[in-house]
Amino acid sequence: MAINSHIEWTESTWNPVTGCTKISAGCQNCYAERMARRLRDAGMKKYRNGFKVTLHKSVISEPLSWRKPQIIFTCSMSDLFHEDVPDDFIKQVFDVIGQAKQHQFQILTKRAERLTQIEKILEWPKNAWVGVTVEHADYLERIDYLRNLDAQIKFLSLEPLLGPIPKINLEGIDWVIVGGESGPGARPIDVKWVRSIHKQCKKAEVPFFFKQWGGTRRKQNGRELDGRTWDEMPSISNAQSCILSAT
Repeated sequence: MAINSHIEWTESTWNPVTGCTKISAGCQNCYAERMARRLRDAGMKKYRNGFKVTLHKSVISEPLSWRKPQIIFTCSMSDLFHEDVPDDFIKQVFDVIGQAKQHQFQILTKRAERLTQIEKILEWPKNAWVGVTVEHADYLERIDYLRNLDAQIKFLSLEPLLGPIPKINLEGIDWVIVGGESGPGARPIDVKWVRSIHKQCKKAEVPFFFKQWGGTRRKQNGRELDGRTWDEMPSISNAQSCILSAT
C-alpha cells in the first residue's frame, strides 16, 4: 500500500533507500533525519539504523502493486544518488519505475554530479521526474548537471530557500518548487526572494509551486504568496494518460 504524503507537491512516498549524510547548507535541519530517529526510537524495524544509509530490497517492487495512478516522491527519506547506494541498486529502482507506467515518480537529489555518471548505465523512463535541490545561489551549478540529462521532466526544489537567487538559468527546466524551512531552528525566508523567483519563472514560462513559508509554526504561516496559493505543475502524459495540468 502506498504511503500517503503530506508534502504539498506529491501524493505518496516510496522509500527503497533510507538515511543520508549532510553535504550542504540546506541539510542543517534535515526533517528526514529527525523523522528517521523518531521512528527508530518508536521501534520501527525499517529505521533500526536511524539515519544511516540503508537499502531496502524488500520494498523495491511495491509500486507495481499500486493500481491507482499517483505521483510518488521516491526516496523522500534519503538521496537515491548518495555515494553509498550502488549503481546496480539504483538501476533496480529505475527498472521498477519503467515498469510502473501508471505512476509518475519524482526523484530529488543534492548529488547532481552523480546524475551524469548514472546516465551512462540507465535510460530515464518517461514517467521519471528528476530534480535537484538548490537552496542557495552557491549551488546553482547543480542545475547545469540536471539540464543536460535526457529525462522527460527536470525540476528544481529551492527549499529550504536560504537566500536570494536572482539569476537562475531556467533553460530546459520544467518546474520550480520554492519553500521556506520549517521545524526546530528554522531559518527565515524573505518574501523578496520568493517574488524574484516567481518573476523569473513567469518570464521563462516555467510552472511555479510555492510550498510554504515554513518557520516553527508552519501551518499558521500558511503558503499564500500575494493573496493566493501557487500550485502550478508541469504538464505531462504517460501511456496511461495520467495528465497533470498547470493551474
